[in-house]
Amino acid sequence: MIQQFLAEVEAVYKTGKATEHSYRPALQKLFNDLSEDIRAVNEPGRVKVGAPDFVFLDKQDIAIGHCEAKDLKIDLKIMKGYAKDQKKRYLNGFQNLIYTNCLEWRFYREGELLAEIRIADYMMGIAPRADQFDRLLHQLHDFVKEAPQTIRSAKRLAARMAGKAQLIKDVLEQSLIQDEEDKSELYGQYEAFQEYLIKDISKADFADVYAETIAYGMFAARLNDTTLEDFSREEALQLIPKSNPFLRNLFTYIAGPSLDYRLIWIIDDLARIFQATDLPLIMQDFGQATMRSDPFLHFYEDFLAAYNPQKRDLRGVWYTPEPVVDFIIRAVDDVLKSEFGIADGLADNRKIQHESE
Repeated sequence: MIQQFLAEVEAVYKTGKATEHSYRPALQKLFNDLSEDIRAVNEPGRVKVGAPDFVFLDKQDIAIGHCEAKDLKIDLKIMKGYAKDQKKRYLNGFQNLIYTNCLEWRFYREGELLAEIRIADYMMGIAPRADQFDRLLHQLHDFVKEAPQTIRSAKRLAARMAGKAQLIKDVLEQSLIQDEEDKSELYGQYEAFQEYLIKDISKADFADVYAETIAYGMFAARLNDTTLEDFSREEALQLIPKSNPFLRNLFTYIAGPSLDYRLIWIIDDLARIFQATDLPLIMQDFGQATMRSDPFLHFYEDFLAAYNPQKRDLRGVWYTPEPVVDFIIRAVDDVLKSEFGIADGLADNRKIQHESE
């Protein structure tokens, strides 16, 4: 199978007109021949706004892996500029990932390099390494059998949420740039945000707010979920508290049939992260270790630290242990009673006029 794949790659190369995209059919054929239970899909519309070149889907259309394909001449170890930043986002956003230029293959799991295999050298031509064919085939079979791992720590959940939120941000920003003339529904939301909330907000900042809200909104919904064996963006809408009408309105779009196809795959991936999370266990340990009793309020610091630590510093999103907060409140209450003669302390709701007024 690998020998046949390499022969197809070489035939394309010898035309002298090959581009990075010219090798996609050979890659797709190789991927789809790996298993009858797996389908490799290349959607140009998604790729154009920042998605990896291939997504591997099982029979339930659940994504079990992704692949980013580069040109034969690209050294996968030395990536610069946009490609370097893109790789960092992909490693944070995808649990099961391949980077390949058809000759060199790098397999990543949870952001860590799992295997590196070279099946041919590029030296003004393609020189096969036949002794590596079986190794690549075995690694590919292992790749498509990968199952989601249960998430059992707050730190890992925050990191996975942040990775998906970053992908949502990037895809949304690119989509808004593309849609400026066509005025898609997504672009209409951006314009409404400008009109009613922040007049001069940029596309990048809007995408940032949008991505952060979706990721943490999904977390809020999952906290209220009692059916832990399943979870989806549609279910999230039903679980968002009615006390938060802004979030419910946003998720009416997120959960509905008109959600932009360029965002569907990432948000569905995010839902599967929550489905693979033992949230009761995480929240139990989270509260014990940090003295923070409200997971919705205090987990935000962990999420923001993983998603955008600079923003956390700018906003001053730092928790104070609740025993310290309790002590400060009691101390202020006592001072109001003993030093200022206010019998009800903090409970007093009178407006006290200063002598200088």
